[in-house]
Amino acid sequence: MQKNERIGGTVYERSYVYNFHYHLIWVTKYKKPVFTTPVLIDEMKTILKDLSAVNEILIEEMEVMPDHIHLLISFKPKHAPSSIVKYLKGHSAKIFFQNHPEIRDSSFRGGHLWSHSYYMSTLGNMSQEVVEKYIRNQYTK
Repeated sequence: MQKNERIGGTVYERSYVYNFHYHLIWVTKYKKPVFTTPVLIDEMKTILKDLSAVNEILIEEMEVMPDHIHLLISFKPKHAPSSIVKYLKGHSAKIFFQNHPEIRDSSFRGGHLWSHSYYMSTLGNMSQEVVEKYIRNQYTK
């Protein structure tokens, strides 16, 4: 690769260059269906978009299901993935329950909208096989 050649999809910043994406899934507490109307779905999407904008998180894809959330996100390497998850889950629950105390009181007496667990995987523009081959072949170039 030439010095000034750019890699598609890569973010070039002053201190770092990165191209990674996270697939993130989390579920409601006890997998209770909460987002059962278009209004509630759109509200949660708006909450997550607003929170992401504040913390420089790019939402590339999002789906709000009745009992879980799917996100494809990217963010600066200065942020720890676990901190991003904690931020999104914690703040979204707080805002949602402020807007809907009746849902909190009827279905989530403990005050927790989300289960403590989550699933996260990384994506990039290269497969694991390509990266392994690239690393193995460093001395042959």
